[in-house]
Amino acid sequence: MASSIVLKLACLVLVCTVAIAPLATADVSCGQVVNDLTPCINYVSNGGTVPENCCNGVKALYQAAQTTADRQSVCKCLKNAISGVPYTNYNLGLAAGLPSKCGVNLPYKISPSTDCSSVN
Repeated sequence: MASSIVLKLACLVLVCTVAIAPLATADVSCGQVVNDLTPCINYVSNGGTVPENCCNGVKALYQAAQTTADRQSVCKCLKNAISGVPYTNYNLGLAAGLPSKCGVNLPYKISPSTDCSSVN
């Protein structure tokens, strides 16, 4: 079980690392996105109750992304991350619902089909 979580985290970090280059102009890096959302991996994989430290990460990321460039950066990182791992490992509905469960109103949907260039 622990090796499965480590593998999922490694995939997420790898995908986000690849996405860092186009995000260089934003203050919020893909590494920060991964760091803030790592506590959410178990929830997105298995459901249940959203951990408090997951919501803390969601809120911290939301507060850090104050500019359009930052929001687009976070969107691209999330999109690349969820597009780069097999759907069998994550429940995209749970991932998309995280912001509202944590009391955050994102200006875009967490989805592989989101057009991050339209995020303001």
